Amino acid sequence: MRLRKIKGAREALEENKYYFISHPEENKGKWSEVFKNNNPIHLEVGCGKGNFIIGMAKAFPEINFVAIEKFESVLIRALEKIENEEIPNLKIMNGDALTLCDIFEAGEVFNIYLNFSDPWPKSRHAKRRLTYKTFLDIYRNILNDDGAIMQKTDNKSLFEFSIESFSEDNWVLSNISVDLHSEDVFNIMTEYEVKKSKLGPIYRLEARKRR
Repeated sequence: MRLRKIKGAREALEENKYYFISHPEENKGKWSEVFKNNNPIHLEVGCGKGNFIIGMAKAFPEINFVAIEKFESVLIRALEKIENEEIPNLKIMNGDALTLCDIFEAGEVFNIYLNFSDPWPKSRHAKRRLTYKTFLDIYRNILNDDGAIMQKTDNKSLFEFSIESFSEDNWVLSNISVDLHSEDVFNIMTEYEVKKSKLGPIYRLEARKRR
């Protein structure tokens, strides 16, 4: 389904200098200056309308959260939720995951969240999946040695693909769940997750670089 383009979305994003980072590549290796502290950085790739990253930033003020979203018309919805609040440990930016090495220095990110990424179900589109090797190489570069990738999805095929992709790329998998909501664990849900959790299980995994 094609996303409806919202007129003036880019302009509205640019107007908010507190949350929106218009030229994130300028902060490579200097995110501590953006947040004015040396707290660890957690990154969500594809933040959608922002429920997850906003909830995490409020729950963990000692962590700096950065969210990247490819679609301006979606990102503006996240901004609308926070523009009248003050959450100093949260920044959002518009861009593609393929550019993350231009935005973050090696080892600058401590955790990466992949929440309900587009499964790209057709085999010919496998290279677009955010757990394809091309993306794993990018994550490996920007991720701290003690950090992890956390993935949640409702798509079983994407989940199985991800497990295979991480394993083949020599990542260490842990905390694998085939029904996350049946477990008593801390979990902030995305807007999409609230809807889909009523229809079937939510899958989750963590992946760490092998030392």
